Amino acid sequence: MDFDPMGVATDLVILTVQHGSFEVLLIRRGIPPYHGRWALPGGFVRAGEGLEQAARRELAEETGVGSDRIAGPGPARIHLEQVATYGEPGRDPRGRVVSVAYLALVPDLPTPVAGSDAASASWIPVAEVLDDPGRLAFDHHRILTDAVERARAKLEYSPLATAFCADEFTVSELRGVYEAVWGVPLDPRNFHRKATRTEGFVLPLGATTTRDGGRPAQLFRRGPAATLHPPLTRG
Repeated sequence: MDFDPMGVATDLVILTVQHGSFEVLLIRRGIPPYHGRWALPGGFVRAGEGLEQAARRELAEETGVGSDRIAGPGPARIHLEQVATYGEPGRDPRGRVVSVAYLALVPDLPTPVAGSDAASASWIPVAEVLDDPGRLAFDHHRILTDAVERARAKLEYSPLATAFCADEFTVSELRGVYEAVWGVPLDPRNFHRKATRTEGFVLPLGATTTRDGGRPAQLFRRGPAATLHPPLTRG
């Protein structure tokens, strides 16, 4: 039986919400193939390296984020999870390459710096990229589509939206995250009722802020819930 020589890579869909915009970190490739095209950051898994270890290394190299901020025991601010594996023949003109894609939800990142094989790196609105299937190299539009839907779905049944918020936040700020990621406006009163009545989702701090403008708004922090019951649906 014949077997193709195969390379293994990791690709990262790094998403954030900044200034009310849901954005993805893209690199402009500085080398062939697809020289000059936008792509997801990633690279080949090194000898002796595990898949998640490779994804964490790539995340650190592309964003400057240390592994201490990636999801795990303790108050991590970054969520990292595996999305899917992509291995269609011909997906990479260099040869047979299987890529394991990871989703990273990250707040408060510095200006991205391009890695060694990239000409530049930039945060770009997700909707803008999804609306242009030919914009990304390789099969990265498919990977981005799958990862964005994973992120949108997870916000329905998990408290991951709080990963995009500061340690202390208002319900209005939390609602802004949902609106940015889902791409739909939400009724403020209805959202406030659902968010504050969902057990373990958000916990009041007994303090207020006026940074939203208008009347003082109550401050909250993330609660202990791992899942939301009932879920917050997109409607």
